[in-house]
Amino acid sequence: MARKQNKGRRRLLAVLLLIVLIGAGLAWWKAQIWMPARESYPVQGVWLSDDDGTVDWRMVRAEGADFAYLTASEGTSVRDASFSDGLDSARARGMQVGAVHVYDLCAPADAQAANFVTVVPRDKDLLPPAIVLDVSSRTCPEVPGEAQMQSELTTFLNQVEKHAEKPVILMISRALEKEYHLAALIDRNIWVTQDFIEPTYAGRPWVMWTASDRLRLDGVAGPVYWVVVQP
Repeated sequence: MARKQNKGRRRLLAVLLLIVLIGAGLAWWKAQIWMPARESYPVQGVWLSDDDGTVDWRMVRAEGADFAYLTASEGTSVRDASFSDGLDSARARGMQVGAVHVYDLCAPADAQAANFVTVVPRDKDLLPPAIVLDVSSRTCPEVPGEAQMQSELTTFLNQVEKHAEKPVILMISRALEKEYHLAALIDRNIWVTQDFIEPTYAGRPWVMWTASDRLRLDGVAGPVYWVVVQP
């Protein structure tokens, strides 16, 4: 009797394990195809960089991307080699395009702004520049203090906005917002990030949301950042 009971338990555990594996597989598959509903967010697009490799913009447009943000620069010297070609190719497919700068919390503001304006043309048709702000984006061992960080960031924003002739969008990570509370201190539109669930960590309304960093699109080799606009 005990042997039969043990055999029954093993079968039950095997079935439960199979169910778990199937569920995990379905969740993994769903994560790669999920987009927020168009009824809730009519305008949707991608954020890409040269890390994404060669992009077939015709297919990306066909997948539903209305716009593209392209990483242009990072810190004081890193420049995205694919920015210029991506800008022209996305526009040729009827997409609006914006430039992204990954801000180094420790690097001089003037040098970072100079790096950005060297790569990004002065073009009134570009979307507002987006500035990535994350505690991991730094070249020094420790993050700077609040006063120093805000002072340098303000200098950077003034120079970039003079070049772009429009206010930037601050792409603030959850970790950086917890550290510096920039959403409350700097009066700019906010771009937030969180997979699948609309985030609230900024403490005020946002204009853009990276809703997934796992989406697979025809035309791009790996997963992409999928972004929606607040209607």
